[in-house]
Amino acid sequence: MFLLVALVALCLGYLLVKYHQRRQQLLEISRHFSGPYPQYFLGCYYLFKNKSVEDIFDVLNECHQKYGADVSMVGAFNDLVLDLSGTENVEKVLLAKTTKKSFPYEFLEPWLGTGLLLSFGDKWFQRRKIITPAFHFKMLDQFMDVFNREANVLVARLESQVNQKEFDIYDYITLYALDSICETSMGVQVNAQNDPNNEYARSVKQMSEFIFRRVFSVLRQFPSLFFLYPFAKEQEQVIKKLHNFTNSVIEKRRRQLENEQLLNKVEFNRDEEDLYSKRRDTFLDQLLKVTVNGQPLSTADIREEVDTFMFEGHDTTTSGISFTILQLAKCQDVQQKLFEEINTAFGADASTTVLTSASLQELKYLDLVIKEALRLRPPVPFIGRKLLEDMEMNGTIVPAGTTISLNIYNVHRNPKVFPDPERFDPERFSDENEVKRGPYDYIPFSAGFRNCVGQRYALLEMKVTIVKLIAAYRILPGESIDRLRLKTDLVLRPAGTGIPVKLVKRLR
Repeated sequence: MFLLVALVALCLGYLLVKYHQRRQQLLEISRHFSGPYPQYFLGCYYLFKNKSVEDIFDVLNECHQKYGADVSMVGAFNDLVLDLSGTENVEKVLLAKTTKKSFPYEFLEPWLGTGLLLSFGDKWFQRRKIITPAFHFKMLDQFMDVFNREANVLVARLESQVNQKEFDIYDYITLYALDSICETSMGVQVNAQNDPNNEYARSVKQMSEFIFRRVFSVLRQFPSLFFLYPFAKEQEQVIKKLHNFTNSVIEKRRRQLENEQLLNKVEFNRDEEDLYSKRRDTFLDQLLKVTVNGQPLSTADIREEVDTFMFEGHDTTTSGISFTILQLAKCQDVQQKLFEEINTAFGADASTTVLTSASLQELKYLDLVIKEALRLRPPVPFIGRKLLEDMEMNGTIVPAGTTISLNIYNVHRNPKVFPDPERFDPERFSDENEVKRGPYDYIPFSAGFRNCVGQRYALLEMKVTIVKLIAAYRILPGESIDRLRLKTDLVLRPAGTGIPVKLVKRLR
């Protein structure tokens, strides 16, 4: 018995010595950055303990205000995280090909698999090559009818809020974005705007909530212990629903294409003229028509990419549109100037006219408004990476395995690049006022070779929505708008009351 106790004590002592050595190594790395001092076992977890979701977002921003652009945090049990907003180090990480997505992206894998968002190495390069043609501008032009139609539904649904009390417009935009992306990605109309209790819509929302709850859990480093989470079984059931829905859509569409004899067995480097001359194809159609080494993609491969597009395109466009509306409600002079541009371009029928990508290009001030909205409230405020090789930063070697958080929210608040950074000022992006900026000073869609492949899609949808709404309604701030707080999991969202606005119908 004595020998057993002695052996256990020896093992524990050895582990403690190794733990202490590792801690000292991380503290030495942290010395080249700046940040809060970590407790021995729980690290900087004390900063987030018992905090609300809004408080957590505020804590991260306060750290950057207090410690500077590049913040080092030693998490629980020697988990080193570097939260970077200095563009020199941000550029290094974004250009590095020896990285992969880190937490919280890893929590998405049970749902999204290892599609474009989560894959790396050869698989990522192959999938990117396959998917890129689906976002060619000629393909996106074919989606404009969907954006127009669903935006018209949104305008009609908002009619009930005219001259009423404040309401949360974020919920309306969420359902609109879900309808748009379901039809453009899968060719399926889920009618979420008219049926907010749609099972698929509920399941997507539930998954976002599950992910957020894991991000700030002390157990996040131990994926094998996921079964201990109280919602583990519920998440499993929700994922099964999502996969069953996508699988059924894929198989149904595959049979339709085979029956129509449109399923051509062509390699993914097919002729561009042939690719874009067909009738409107969805994202799913493009994947069904692809073959790699003579073989079509499996249902599981296709589902990975369709689900990934659904996740990335739904929440991010919702965030981008909603926070643009927020800024326009708060800045009535900007909203009026934008309305005048829209009215000049399209006249009294602006809210019902069929917008095209060509006609939207004429709205120069709209471009400035959206750029500034994306600067101030980037839909993806943080990008997570894990180093696969050692990397030099700030005069020290950051070891492989380190988690890097690229803090886009604070990159966009560099006062040397964006004077008075909290002020909403679209004119800062005009040709007359634009100052010299580096390529990594403004990155709402990330940058480097892993930049957002769907950014053109997002911008087109944003523009159609904003034009339709501003043409139909004057958007006013709700009484509680100044109490709005932010939260984030993978996407920036409003907390509490959402985005409270009021509507007044435009009089012609």
